[in-house]
Amino acid sequence: MSFEIHVSGHVKDVVEKTLPGLVDSLVASGITAGDPDLWGPDAAAEAAVRLGWVDAVSVSRPLVAEITALREQLVARGLTRIVLAGMGGSSLAPEVITRTAGVPLVILDSTDPAQVLAAIDGDAESGGLEQTVLVVASKSGSTIETDSARRAFEAAWSDLGIDPAEHIVVVTDPGSPLEQSARDAGYRVFTADPHVGGRYSALTAFGLVPSGLAGVDIAELLDEAEATLLEVAIDDPRNPALTLAAAIAGGEPRRDKLGLVTDGTHIVGLPDWIEQLVAESTGKNGTGILPVVLLPLSPEVDQTPADLQIVRLVDDAVHFRIIEQHPDEILISGSLGAQFVVWEYATAVAGRMLGINPFDQPDVESAKVAARGLLDARPEAGPPAFTTDGVEVRVSDAALAASGTLAGVLDALWARLGPDGYVAVQAYADRTSVPQLAGLRELIAADSGRPTTFGWGPRFLHSTGQFHKGGPATGVFLQIIGGGEVDLEIPGRPFTFGQLVTAQAAGDAEVLVAHGRPVVTLTLTDPQVEVLSLFEAAQ
Repeated sequence: MSFEIHVSGHVKDVVEKTLPGLVDSLVASGITAGDPDLWGPDAAAEAAVRLGWVDAVSVSRPLVAEITALREQLVARGLTRIVLAGMGGSSLAPEVITRTAGVPLVILDSTDPAQVLAAIDGDAESGGLEQTVLVVASKSGSTIETDSARRAFEAAWSDLGIDPAEHIVVVTDPGSPLEQSARDAGYRVFTADPHVGGRYSALTAFGLVPSGLAGVDIAELLDEAEATLLEVAIDDPRNPALTLAAAIAGGEPRRDKLGLVTDGTHIVGLPDWIEQLVAESTGKNGTGILPVVLLPLSPEVDQTPADLQIVRLVDDAVHFRIIEQHPDEILISGSLGAQFVVWEYATAVAGRMLGINPFDQPDVESAKVAARGLLDARPEAGPPAFTTDGVEVRVSDAALAASGTLAGVLDALWARLGPDGYVAVQAYADRTSVPQLAGLRELIAADSGRPTTFGWGPRFLHSTGQFHKGGPATGVFLQIIGGGEVDLEIPGRPFTFGQLVTAQAAGDAEVLVAHGRPVVTLTLTDPQVEVLSLFEAAQ
């Protein structure tokens, strides 16, 4: 089998109680047949135009030769550095595909000006603008982050006297405003199946074009996925997707958080892709499943909270369960293509079990609207509650800042956590220059005693951002904004990248506060220096 799942202890009991009902409901064959009524009348209209991912393997086959031929043409012209401007599913799937294959791909899913500049400039090892191809990936064709990146790259090439049409490849839905403008500009355009939502698009043009141009064997990836299609399509207790859905969405009380642990698997970065798929699909109507990306030695693994279900991603689930004792865990192994297929099916089934529509993302748009409003109004940021060690501290309510110290503010934020709460750390900073910020997650998980997520902004807005607003009101939120001297104009726009990322952070905080979520915002004037203050406070 191309995918193996093993459950034990409590989770095995949950699966044994839940699985028969899933088999009897014919949900697996219903998804394969494209039945939009599986998720109830309120979701039927959306589901009717969002089940194309079931046929992605066959639909995508003709793309392989086209992508391969284009890569050969680009390499022959010396264009070997591939940059992907995309958000959410448009970047997360290509990231895990290329990292697993060991193929370089520059991911630009940020509006931090320093990170954008780094993507434009390149480096001595991978090449500069002259050797760069920019893949612009946007389903709607109007995603502000990708549109801004495209404008910046176009201007940079034009400044060097280079025709951007020789260096830009576009992936979008047919009929989008980007498709027409890209064709008018002479860019190479790939259109994807419009009946596939972004987070289910790993095996469509959105996952395959940037990965294939970077050098991945995408035909093999499709072969891996195809080998699993029959297993997930049948209404049978051996269906791995039904078992996985029962394990993550069944039980009473349900464990509503998934601790995703990578333990010796050849697949690199899969938990980040699962995080978006599951959180954005299920986090709505006050319910949902929150994935928490963990290390094998994370605090939550050592002392697992009662509401956290550990999922351990390994290379051989059958062998692993023999040599290791991990009671109450879900052990999963399989090829990358199989993982994509099984998790997509399981997430759709989990949505049915939770009584929600797994294909919409109503609360993602609210943060976008708030950010656009702030960009239009351009209000001055209010004074901080206090400043210490160069860090400006702003809080959603004054009581959080009563201590006057960073450590005291964090303790006050953790004090708002209930027994089923979680901490969300949101870093609006250049992850290429301060990657160590992600290490805060481990310290905060230990300090707060609760499951803790970490997301780079604005990337997470297209992922866990839906769960933050639409899921259970149990989270507390720590924003970290990496200021700095660098800014960059966005050609044709009345705002800069620095103003855009600031508005995105402020807009998200505004919506979170409106939903009654506690928010602490820490603005760093020199991230390289002040990150040390954060580490000290978080201990």
